[in-house]
Amino acid sequence: MRHTGRVEDAGARGIRRPALIAAATALTATATLTTTFLLPAAPAAAADQCEFGKTTYKGRPWALQRVNLDELWQEATGKNVQVAVIDTGVATNNKQLAAAVEKSSGANLLPKKNKKGEKIEDWGNAYGTTDTVGHGTRVAGIIAARKADGTGFEGLAPDAKIIPIKQNDAEGTGTAETLADAIDHAVAKGADVINISQDTSNAAKPTPRLQQAVNAALAKEIVVVASAGNDGMGGKAGRTYPASYPGVLAVAASDRNNERAAFSQAGDWVGVAAPGVDMVSTVPMGGQCADSGTSFSAPYVAGVAALLKEKHADWTAAQIVAQIEQTAERSVPGKDAYVGWGVIDPVAALTDDDHPVESPSPHEAGPQAQAPMVPQAHFGETADERNARLGTYAALGAIVLVVGLMGTAVAVRDARRRKARP
Repeated sequence: MRHTGRVEDAGARGIRRPALIAAATALTATATLTTTFLLPAAPAAAADQCEFGKTTYKGRPWALQRVNLDELWQEATGKNVQVAVIDTGVATNNKQLAAAVEKSSGANLLPKKNKKGEKIEDWGNAYGTTDTVGHGTRVAGIIAARKADGTGFEGLAPDAKIIPIKQNDAEGTGTAETLADAIDHAVAKGADVINISQDTSNAAKPTPRLQQAVNAALAKEIVVVASAGNDGMGGKAGRTYPASYPGVLAVAASDRNNERAAFSQAGDWVGVAAPGVDMVSTVPMGGQCADSGTSFSAPYVAGVAALLKEKHADWTAAQIVAQIEQTAERSVPGKDAYVGWGVIDPVAALTDDDHPVESPSPHEAGPQAQAPMVPQAHFGETADERNARLGTYAALGAIVLVVGLMGTAVAVRDARRRKARP
């Protein structure tokens, strides 16, 4: 369950690193541009992505622009709901999280020393309120970041409380056993929702102990939300845990067009999809950074689950999961291996709730998943803008080359004519 991140990087796997390749021919003057998602094998691969405490996004991020937040928060804000974030810790030195975190309920399950007897630098304190990776702090912010002056970013459930449970670090110290212990701790502290955003470079293996912990949480009517994983390039499928355990709501990633993000893992166990590309959220030392991955789709869903928990305290965990799935925006009738029942619609989940449902209807098409009509969120130059710019450069370069070749041909022709004259 290794998180590929460190203080200066962008977080865990699934980091969006556009690699643009432009090619042109002189005869056609056309360009081919491709955006790829690199899943780094080492933390240093993303070292230039984020500098903690340096950036504040003033506007409203696109993932929040797609939601009528005023309408949503008339229904619920997450008040009196506790969401356990099992991750790399949650840094309370970000002012948007300081009031959201229940420090006394937190825990640090990392050992103070590794197997070699060396001190683990990321250990921090016993409450799980330090985070040198920044991954858990991002996850917590998407759920419950408080409103702050100078930024349009805040959590989907801005009155919910976060239980920080530090179970992993940049070196992948966490195991299936410590993950199970973290789930048990969340249950013991009265969590209403548990968010588990694990990567898949060294993912948790299915163990009886881990499944026992998940089942115990479900038996307490706790909504368990988990990221589907980021190894989905080319439609690659494969089970991840605990996401694919029965009863767990597995979340894939969608993009600005309400389509599956290229890295998002597929499988018949995927429940829904949620925004997971260029996700702005809180980081240690203040401010925000943008990052991509199913790790940040899961808390988007966990935030909506927290809102439903407040509004419908008498609903079971299964009913809350079914409500999220039933109201998702579907592109086809029934369930899809890439986005599950569709892309989550927070407002529909909170307003189309006259009675609880046990499971979505596989025969209903549901609302059509269309690209949300929201202004473009700018983080500097976007991938599309970069593509357009490089495409223009390539086309202009090809034209210049053609003109140059034509000029050279004319010069050679004239020289030959002069030489041929008496």
